[in-house]
Amino acid sequence: MKIAILAPPYLPIPPDGYGGVERIVYLLTEGLVKKGHDVTLFAPGDSKTSAKLSATFPKSIGNSGLDKSKSLSAVYPLIEYTDCFNRAGEFDLIHNHAEYYAMFLADFVKTPVVHTIHSSLSEGNVKAEKRATLKRFSSHNFVSISDSQRRPLPDINWVGTVYNGVNLEEFEFSPEKGNYLLWMGRITPKKGPVEAIEVSKKTGIPLKIVGVVDPADNTFFAEKIKPQIDGKQIELLGELHGRAQADLYKNALVTLYPISWHEPFGLVMVESMACGTPVVAFDIGSVPEIVENGRNGFAVKSVEEMVEAVGKIGNIKREDCRKSVEEKFTAERMVEGYEEVYKKVFRNS
Repeated sequence: MKIAILAPPYLPIPPDGYGGVERIVYLLTEGLVKKGHDVTLFAPGDSKTSAKLSATFPKSIGNSGLDKSKSLSAVYPLIEYTDCFNRAGEFDLIHNHAEYYAMFLADFVKTPVVHTIHSSLSEGNVKAEKRATLKRFSSHNFVSISDSQRRPLPDINWVGTVYNGVNLEEFEFSPEKGNYLLWMGRITPKKGPVEAIEVSKKTGIPLKIVGVVDPADNTFFAEKIKPQIDGKQIELLGELHGRAQADLYKNALVTLYPISWHEPFGLVMVESMACGTPVVAFDIGSVPEIVENGRNGFAVKSVEEMVEAVGKIGNIKREDCRKSVEEKFTAERMVEGYEEVYKKVFRNS
């Protein structure tokens, strides 16, 4: 198949650091090329890919976009999206990972378009205009990254759920359990760093915090997190990636995931399990689809239940954590899932 993959222009493919969507786009693109598809990736010029690269912008424009005080900054990415759709006749299918703006262009081409939604659709997590956009284009072909993600909008045309995948070669398995708790992610209230610290103090097990602070969360970090960092019980390691990140996963006793929002997937959980480290997470969003109680971790309702689950973590076989990822969450399975979606779209078009 001749496939166009449309990525957001904010970060390179793959990202140098933080960038979950961009990492998934990279793994999907590389996987499709390996399977013999003719793939063109529409992404910034500082991207690295085995596919054909079509770069509207010579360099990624930044994760925070442009100066929002300038009237055209919000729609500036549309230049890349328009370049993609202007070439629609060259492709059998366009796969949009840039979400909302690109939807406005899909009705003007005959080439089938698939939209993967990477963000939460729950009330309070998505602005009204985005929900209205999805409803306006409800007949388009949409893919969810978990079944829970689609529940707030069940009536749009969901053509499949394809779980995000990881490259297992990047996450070395360790059969030995570690002696510290791990929390990884963006340091913001809904990700649960405060609750993770509370669990650490109640269990007496040291906690390593890995993540970045968005400028919008500077006050939260200064008031709720920084005062509790002592370098012993609570240690802040900043942002880590690659081998350093994987080593922290594999050497941990357990990864804590006390989120308070309907996260559509949660790569941290899968990455941890790939290294053999079980996860204890709050039972919300996609967590029940990833965490199998008693096999690769525990899904709990409160800090107290999380403390109790940490006490039972020795009952979980680290080999089972790795196996659960091999069964459902590899890059190869993700690619196969999207191939099935493409076939379904062609049958229905």
